[in-house]
Amino acid sequence: MTGRIDYEAWPEGYQAMIGMEVAVRRCGLERSLIELVKVRASQINGCAFCIDMHTKDARAHGESEQRLYALSAWRETPFFTDRERAALALTEAVTRLADGHVSDAVIDEAKRHFDELELTKLLYAVVLINAWNRLGVTAAKPVGDYQPRRAHTHA
Repeated sequence: MTGRIDYEAWPEGYQAMIGMEVAVRRCGLERSLIELVKVRASQINGCAFCIDMHTKDARAHGESEQRLYALSAWRETPFFTDRERAALALTEAVTRLADGHVSDAVIDEAKRHFDELELTKLLYAVVLINAWNRLGVTAAKPVGDYQPRRAHTHA
């Protein structure tokens, strides 16, 4: 299965996405946090390809199965730090814009755990995974064959 649309067929657009991906990966935020954000947005958006990819990447970088299994119910578990909870709340609010605007309460909580630059980087990470989700879902990107390139690194 090749999918319905080859979104790599426009090299300039695809390379722009890859450029932003590289910037987010190198932004200095914890890799574990970025992967949690990617998985949670992908769950909300129903992007099977991205869920498969980012759960595999998270595990390859040391994330626990328990936390990945509980991610969709993160509010009801003790497995996540306050910083991760603030990032997940922001992720959900930005991902679900159709449900209403991102509240001041969500932003205020995020600001308690991230400085201005970190919060901006986090926002770009959330926007990026939402863009990838939309490409993956629309293109019907085939699921299951992805394998992480490097295990247990922070590149």
